[in-house]
Amino acid sequence: MHNNETSPAGPGFEVVRLGGNIGAEIRGLDLRQALSDSQFGALHDAFVHHEVLVFRDQDISLDEQMAFGRRFGELSIHPFSPNLDDKREVIVLDYSADNPPALTDQWHADETFRLAPPALTILRAKVVPQYGGDTLFSSMSAAYTGLSERMKQYIHGLEATHDFKPWRHLFTSSEGHQARLRELEREFPNPSHPVVRVHPVTGRRIINVSAQFTVRINGLKDDESNMILQYLYGRAQIPEFQLRVKWAPHTVVMWDNRSTHHYAPHDYYPQRRTMNRVTVAGDRVQGVTGPYTPEQGVMPLPDGHGVKPANRGERPTREFERHIDKETTA
Repeated sequence: MHNNETSPAGPGFEVVRLGGNIGAEIRGLDLRQALSDSQFGALHDAFVHHEVLVFRDQDISLDEQMAFGRRFGELSIHPFSPNLDDKREVIVLDYSADNPPALTDQWHADETFRLAPPALTILRAKVVPQYGGDTLFSSMSAAYTGLSERMKQYIHGLEATHDFKPWRHLFTSSEGHQARLRELEREFPNPSHPVVRVHPVTGRRIINVSAQFTVRINGLKDDESNMILQYLYGRAQIPEFQLRVKWAPHTVVMWDNRSTHHYAPHDYYPQRRTMNRVTVAGDRVQGVTGPYTPEQGVMPLPDGHGVKPANRGERPTREFERHIDKETTA
């Protein structure tokens, strides 16, 4: 497929690919209407394949956003983020000069401090700044595929501890806050997740650590753990694995929280940016079982190093070659 390839995906809509390794736009689907079984099946197939889906011009209500999310599973409630009193599954991300953005400018998957992190997230734009405010996504399945075989072997079978560390500072030393903190620590007791998880639908292998929630790789010394984690965190920053979404009012984006990381720069502050988010509950993270074997059915990604140049007749001539040709024929 090429980046601009358009393909029919189901009754009444088409899929337009946005990136070489991640992302597609869905055209012709009205999210105000309930999905038929055939539409849902085709949309779900496109979702797990492209990992991020963008829907433009979707003037939907909160109830319609929630109904769309429930088509994919049970909605979850975030224990720390601001939500609505009457719709606690809805996270309200309303940032402005009076409420500066926080915690979004770091590559992460959502809520990996849970034993079973969310399967997917659906974000709807309400108020969009005049400039800035994009969201970047990175395919952590492509990031894994791009590793050397030796690195894949090394991280095979490793597990890492995750924690809700970004929100610990919200709790004061008061008795009530500390009591609630202890309750949350019992509810989310630092799960250990595989460093490489397996997607439950596609079977793809995925790098499953992020600076926002990962504390350490189990069984390694601190300096060893930090070195490996910093390298794996950096895989999300490679442009070939990324998609950048520019928001407009009524844009809806859904992403696979199992296989992607995302990053929302604070480059729009102090303008206002308002989003509503729902997440769909996921399953417990599963890793690769047994001894290491290479991933099957996945094409390796070129890294641009050690590539043999094409034959002279199949590419433009390089400047230094012209000089060699002149000397040879002189």
